[in-house]
Amino acid sequence: MGRDSRERMVRSAAYLFRERGYSGTGFREVIRHSGAPRGSIYHHFPGGKAQLAEEAVRYAGEFLNSGIQAAVEGGDPASAVDAFVAWWRRVLVKSDFRAGCPVVAVTVESHEDAPQLAAAAAAVFDRWQDTLATGLANAGVPDERAGRLARLIVAAVEGATIMCRAQRDLSPLDDVIAELKELAHTASATA
Repeated sequence: MGRDSRERMVRSAAYLFRERGYSGTGFREVIRHSGAPRGSIYHHFPGGKAQLAEEAVRYAGEFLNSGIQAAVEGGDPASAVDAFVAWWRRVLVKSDFRAGCPVVAVTVESHEDAPQLAAAAAAVFDRWQDTLATGLANAGVPDERAGRLARLIVAAVEGATIMCRAQRDLSPLDDVIAELKELAHTASATA
């Protein structure tokens, strides 16, 4: 039961960070959203909110990475782009453009008192890039280019997601997807 409460709190924190950010999400909201017992948050997260946020960033990163990993195993570089973007599209539409990436939400806020949050976010971005780069390389893209293209995919999709939220429209994401898929296809075809 204790492990289940802890996992629910981590998932709830990631969910709430998507809409409210790190600063806008308090322990009370996490407890309410997760349904965990009130006193359990300090028991499971003695390091406080920063520890909870660090674990929520890791959880969100692994959740999305598993989808990317499954898609890149097919050897089609465009499917890797699709896999990375499909989840963002669902999140944007389902939340009426109120939710974005919990990793970005934690990253963009200043955390001088919790440098581990930036380190956790950097590790997530690196993981996504590595997974995408591996898939691109397996599709025939030279390793160096695969790494650069993977970084471009992560940066462009994250930026497009932010633009979609601001404009309340999927057009930025659709445009970025079309161009990234073309780049990935061309990179694998010319290798």
